[in-house]
Amino acid sequence: MTDNTTRLDHVVLWVTDPVASADFYDKAVGLRPVRLSEFAEGKIPFPSVRLNDETIIDLMPHSMAERMKMLPGAADSAGHPVNHVCLALPAEHFDTLRSRLEERAVPVSKISYDSFGARGSATRSFYFRDPDGNVFEARHYD
Repeated sequence: MTDNTTRLDHVVLWVTDPVASADFYDKAVGLRPVRLSEFAEGKIPFPSVRLNDETIIDLMPHSMAERMKMLPGAADSAGHPVNHVCLALPAEHFDTLRSRLEERAVPVSKISYDSFGARGSATRSFYFRDPDGNVFEARHYD
């Protein structure tokens, strides 16, 4: 491992219904909503879910695309999900996540073994989609 002070702060996902997405991430994935009530009250433009103490996933409604003016063409990113986002979990949380997804009839892939990632070779991993089609990989290294 390198001793780098750079951290992943957040990932922004385009979603159709931020409230429904927050519910999915809360109940199926186990990620707690952030600023959901403020979003529901119209005080902020999007809610988030917390991945860990340092990282959140923003749930950006497609309706915000026209406001994306930070770079030329930024609005065109709406509807273009990344290939996938990978969540690294302890083994017991990996199994719990898979069970929660299956209980909610969320399709999951077969389990893969020894796939390479940021911390080397993961013991096990699988893939699933959120309600908006964004692909996630779940893995554990221990």
